[in-house]
Amino acid sequence: MEDDDRKSSTKNKPQKFWEWAIASMILRLILIYFSKNLNFSSRPEVSTPLTSLRRLAEGYWLKQSSLSPYAGSMYHGSPLLLAVIGPLTAIRISGQPSHLLCSFLFVIADFITAMLIRAMGQKLQSAYSQHLKSLGLDKVLKAPEMLSSGDVAALVYLWNPLTIVTCMGSSTSPIENFFVTLSLYGACARLVPLASFGLVMATHLSLYPAILFIPVILLLGYGIDTPPRKLFLQKDSGNEMKLSSDISSQHIGMTNHLALPSFSWRLPMYFLLWASIWSCYILALCAVSVYKNGGLKEMFKRTYGFILTVEDLSPNIGVLWYFFAEVFDFFRDFFLIVFHMNILFMILPLAIRLKHRPCFLAFVYTAISSLLKSYPSVADSALYLGLLGLFANELSDMHLSFFLFCGYVGVNLLSPIMHNLWIWRGTGNANFYYATAMAYACFQIILVVESVSAMLKNDRMLRRLSTIKDSCIEKTTKIS
Repeated sequence: MEDDDRKSSTKNKPQKFWEWAIASMILRLILIYFSKNLNFSSRPEVSTPLTSLRRLAEGYWLKQSSLSPYAGSMYHGSPLLLAVIGPLTAIRISGQPSHLLCSFLFVIADFITAMLIRAMGQKLQSAYSQHLKSLGLDKVLKAPEMLSSGDVAALVYLWNPLTIVTCMGSSTSPIENFFVTLSLYGACARLVPLASFGLVMATHLSLYPAILFIPVILLLGYGIDTPPRKLFLQKDSGNEMKLSSDISSQHIGMTNHLALPSFSWRLPMYFLLWASIWSCYILALCAVSVYKNGGLKEMFKRTYGFILTVEDLSPNIGVLWYFFAEVFDFFRDFFLIVFHMNILFMILPLAIRLKHRPCFLAFVYTAISSLLKSYPSVADSALYLGLLGLFANELSDMHLSFFLFCGYVGVNLLSPIMHNLWIWRGTGNANFYYATAMAYACFQIILVVESVSAMLKNDRMLRRLSTIKDSCIEKTTKIS
């Protein structure tokens, strides 16, 4: 009877997942159709100078008028994105919202991103269970009877209000999130051409995903998930003891196959080759697209230069716009270097400490870049919150979870209120809105710190359980 109940529960899990996933898609389509008067596309939390569909439509109109899409100060995105999505902005269906076709494309991108996150979760969970089994801890740490971490992460991404609002606001951020997730999934599945294509495209669209190069290399070199190095050192020291009984021989047979994880350079070198091929191919397409409009030099200046120099100081949920609006021009270049180097300074220490968890390292890098990037949006937070769901089992002991949840909800509700008081009603000032941005940054910092400490705590727990298990085996061998 118990086996039948388990089989029926496992059959119901995929059905429940697909029901919730399809419901999220239907909800998106309904809200998009009736969101004409909500004007989410003009919200600074949703649409940025890099992801605004209105700016993209303006760039496409300039291109159709035989002008440079970068003329003026409106469009600063990729010419490839302009060629793919631009024609959809010019199609008008009678009686329907003008952004309907583009929003439908973003809904599809969100759905595929969720499916990629789900596939990553399945691979991550299987690798984690195999390592627990190899360490002899599979019977001690049994997975609870509930949805898998991949299903949870996919549903968190699909039902996150931030992703839904992004689709309603006709932002191109779902396309960027799709390529980031595609790169991580390709690395998890050992599909090197797919991983390199996703990373190159994500970097081409928004530049900041370039820091995910390290997690992708670690995923290809070490694997999806490996226990901490200290566990193997403990196992090796335990193997040096001479055990004579049958139990001891079984213990040796169990631990001798646990080799110290080593880095394999074959797939990373293959990845570098494919990344260079895709980079040349994309640059060639861009050169053809902007050949009559200044070439690649003009494109780099208007896209990557625009991101790095923070030219547009319109309000957003980031922390840079207000700072550079107040700082003296004499110190502007210095603080530009400081803010951008902050991201680079965190890469190496985190990579050294979390190299055995490359997927979790990708989540940390994504959260840090969304915190310190020039033009952040709520879609960036939606991506790393979806990736955080992949580690629901390992981060079950994370503190301040309810506090962080309330903080995210409160900030996202207060942000439009403060913006309205400042811009439209005139009863507030820029400090009102910037206070919510600072609070939002603080909650993101707390989330990163708490999640990293919870993951390291989980590693220490594995180490402690492995030590206790080995000591029990040693005692039984001495008694025998």
